[in-house]
Amino acid sequence: MGRILAIDFGLKRTGLAVSDETKTFAFPLMALETHEVEKFLTEYVSREKVELFVIGISKKNDGTTSDIEKHIQAFIQRLQKIFPTIPIERYDERFTSQIAQHILLQGGYKKKERRDKKTTDKISATIILQDFLDQKRNI
Repeated sequence: MGRILAIDFGLKRTGLAVSDETKTFAFPLMALETHEVEKFLTEYVSREKVELFVIGISKKNDGTTSDIEKHIQAFIQRLQKIFPTIPIERYDERFTSQIAQHILLQGGYKKKERRDKKTTDKISATIILQDFLDQKRNI
């Protein structure tokens, strides 16, 4: 059994989360500079079986596509070339950053930790993945 890996793509930083092998729970993996993601994923996929990438769909509050979507599409095209056998699904990521900030606040994280954008990015990826897993289980 493989894992599902979620990607919360950003122009500067990208958050990553991964499922357990039963595809029940999502766990934060890491957040890193976006230009490092493809190299990291190549190394990660060589060690772990990844069955699916889930990438957030970036939309504005009114449901229209946000400006970053063109960058996400270019990233997806590169991933498809690097990992032609791993399918990619998209999942709505609206409000995940706000939810992540709320989780950090409610979780008792110190102010310095809450300001660390990498922490927010990897928790956002985890939220995307857990929502995706929950939706698949309820279908």
